[in-house]
Amino acid sequence: MQLDDPLIFAPAVEAAIDRQLPIVTPDTPLVNAIALMNQTRLLGVAQPRGEAFDTLTSGAKLSRCVLVMQNTELLGIFTERDIVRLTAAGVNFEGVQIGSVMTQAPIVLHQADFQDISAAIFLFRRYRIRHLPIVNDNGEPIGVVSPESIRRVLRPTNFLKRRRVSELMSTEVIHAPVTASVLSLAQLMASHNISCVAITQEDEEGNIIPVGIVTERDIVQLQSLQIDFALTQAQTVMSTPLFLLSPEDSLYKAYQEMQQRHVRRLVVSWNWGQGLGIITETDLLRVFDPVEMYGTIEILQRTIEQLKQEQAELSQRQNNQAGDITQCNECTNANHELNDLLSTIQVCIESLAQQPDLSPDLRQTKLNSALVDIERIRHLVEALRQS
Repeated sequence: MQLDDPLIFAPAVEAAIDRQLPIVTPDTPLVNAIALMNQTRLLGVAQPRGEAFDTLTSGAKLSRCVLVMQNTELLGIFTERDIVRLTAAGVNFEGVQIGSVMTQAPIVLHQADFQDISAAIFLFRRYRIRHLPIVNDNGEPIGVVSPESIRRVLRPTNFLKRRRVSELMSTEVIHAPVTASVLSLAQLMASHNISCVAITQEDEEGNIIPVGIVTERDIVQLQSLQIDFALTQAQTVMSTPLFLLSPEDSLYKAYQEMQQRHVRRLVVSWNWGQGLGIITETDLLRVFDPVEMYGTIEILQRTIEQLKQEQAELSQRQNNQAGDITQCNECTNANHELNDLLSTIQVCIESLAQQPDLSPDLRQTKLNSALVDIERIRHLVEALRQS
């Protein structure tokens, strides 16, 4: 049976550091900084998307933030969310210097302390940020870590396959009609502190159906086009048609779709569009948060109980059936292996539950080992069913 690589993260966390970020001085005009954020770092050409324009070509990589520095000193950071906030406030970007609107004294993480991904995830959650500068021993920034950069280095894992989109998605989705102005969308993002607005339309039965989405990145790009935000409607700039997930889809499917589509969030829909949700790359990272891992432990415990019951039923059935000696021996060996695996996993889960101070790396290793053993058990159970 071919199993996925059990490792959760890439071997080196260094791969999660984005080192190719625009660096500007405090007196840089804001419009120039935004132009830098809109420059792709891989080859690509602008493609029409609906009736809007989008430079997010396949494989293109855009800067989500700029660092503001004076010589070697990090003074501040400016992100997509800041652009949305200023747009919502009706600020005229002409004549504004980035030093007057940047986030000063940003939270940073020293490179020496960046030993595993959980360190960055903890700071994301604690300070509600999405861009974390990594600095060297001299306090000089060497790059930035974000949920997006971490997602790019995550390896396919059984963790994501065992969890459902419904477990982590948000159902408090802010939406607006296709006729809403882009200015009102920016104001919604700023007031609710969110990264996107779902665009909806009523069907013939009066149901609210998602038909598109407008994100922070769209606002950044539209600022470069210098459009009239008050007069431009959502339907002319939204991403459409939408790729929709189901709540029952695995988080692994969400991860794959984000990777392949180069997006940071996906809309979830059910009941023929009447139910609406959003899942983001930040949500996916919660699976690897030490706090969230207790949820995975509970899922493993329920899975073990289910497998034990299935094994008992199969053993009883085999005892009631007459078969040749070879087949009986094979079943007996399989049952012995099942018992050994179940015992091993039970000990592992009890150990995890009783050691709350276990390091994140060791906890991840143990959980992945249990998940791989469970896959082996499922394979053995299926083989016994067919025998």
